[in-house]
Amino acid sequence: MWYKSYVIFTVSSGTLLVVANSTAYTAAIGDMMKEFAISSKVVPTLGVTTYLFGLAVGSLILAPIAETYGRRPVYTVGMLLFAILILPVSLVHSMEAIIVLRFFSAVFGSACIANPPGTIADMVSDEYRAVAFSVWSIGPMSGPVIGPVLGGYITQFKGWRFTNWVILIWAGVAFLQLATVRETYSPVLLQRKAAKLRKDNDDSRYWSRYDIKVGFIELMKINLSRPFIMAVTEPICIFWNGYISLIYGILYLCFVAYPIVFTEERGWSVGMTGLSFVGIGIGSMIGIILATPIKRMIESHDLDEDGTLPPESMMSIVCIGSILVPVGQLWFSWTCYPVNIHWALPIAAGIPFGFGSCVVFIYAGNYLAYSYGIYAASAMAGNAVLRSFIGGTLPLAGPAMYAAMGPNWAGTLLGLLEVVIIPIPFLFYKYGHRIRQKSSMIREMRENELRQEHKRKKAEERLRIAVLSGDEAEKEEAHVNLCRVRSRVDERRDIEEHGHEILNRNQGLGKETV
Repeated sequence: MWYKSYVIFTVSSGTLLVVANSTAYTAAIGDMMKEFAISSKVVPTLGVTTYLFGLAVGSLILAPIAETYGRRPVYTVGMLLFAILILPVSLVHSMEAIIVLRFFSAVFGSACIANPPGTIADMVSDEYRAVAFSVWSIGPMSGPVIGPVLGGYITQFKGWRFTNWVILIWAGVAFLQLATVRETYSPVLLQRKAAKLRKDNDDSRYWSRYDIKVGFIELMKINLSRPFIMAVTEPICIFWNGYISLIYGILYLCFVAYPIVFTEERGWSVGMTGLSFVGIGIGSMIGIILATPIKRMIESHDLDEDGTLPPESMMSIVCIGSILVPVGQLWFSWTCYPVNIHWALPIAAGIPFGFGSCVVFIYAGNYLAYSYGIYAASAMAGNAVLRSFIGGTLPLAGPAMYAAMGPNWAGTLLGLLEVVIIPIPFLFYKYGHRIRQKSSMIREMRENELRQEHKRKKAEERLRIAVLSGDEAEKEEAHVNLCRVRSRVDERRDIEEHGHEILNRNQGLGKETV
């Protein structure tokens, strides 16, 4: 138990580092504008944009690599290269170089975002998995808040370059921690064990069913195509990608808006402005701490026809979150300015906003995963890409929007956008089952599952008859055929389905226990 706790702590702290680095940078924007003689805030804000783009691109690439080589090499090599690329960010004298370097550092840092859900699924049983995920999620949920606090005070007292040195030291510690974590990915472990037995016993009969696998190139094709196809053809993905991405984009816009309100308007120091994000952090932590009662709320939902909880059970808490997000946003908008309003009021507005954002990200994402079964990894990957794109581009409009409209009306515009999309979770709560039934991809998925089950039973029956007949040649051929059917590599169509299963399993979304 202690080792599992250590692994969860290690991967969570690595995720915290990578996510915190995305927002710690925002505290340095003012100083970088002075040093590089930049007049527009849009240019340095591009450092946030490229970083989020890098996280999205890296997550798409690393899943097939982890399937081929295991999770441990992806963790260690990714963190090492992340640390190496932080070094030149501390030393260069070009804004363009910083923007580009942050993209590539994020690509490698995404190892600590793409891998941990799968690591937890490898180690923790279904009974305790929700608790383990809640503990890990402290890292990604608190990272955006810790970043400005850390970056604010370091920038204020040591300068913006020193922030990168601190991140570099932190990355070095994270690398050493990750180097002590053993491989957890069962398919890779079983393949290694089978290879060792073949070598030690000089017997080629030792094998694991994961030796029959989809190639790296095939996985890359699936992981780089299917998410985008689903994002533009599946109504469920279209609605939820747009909904989650807008909330995510407004969250990252806060890291541009808060310095405008507290530093420029209220005259706070850069370090003190970092503390203004505490309200959002408290709200996010409440969302994580309440995981158990939220789970009970979800489990109280009516069961589906097959006796399982439907994905719509997730919508009850998302509906609550969808209301609290605009409540917090509008509260902040009309208490942040004029400056004679007490500073505690706009900061407290971050609590409902943070809680609402937290439950939307977690449980709306779960809705996508539960709805698409074998295609869950692709649905989640498409969501991550669009979310990062909107999260990276929306903050670019922040400075101009707040300058033109003022803090009150700029924030109100964002709050009203969040009000407009409130009906989405309520519609899915009531009509989600019908929407899923009309999805061509979900129908295809169910038909494929029935087809594969029929083929498996047919292959098992062939083997049974061969055993009863005593025909050794037919028995061996029937056994090979059954292995191919179970491994889903007996025809081209099944290879693609097997690839989706592999990507699900790699990200901890599969139901199989190895």
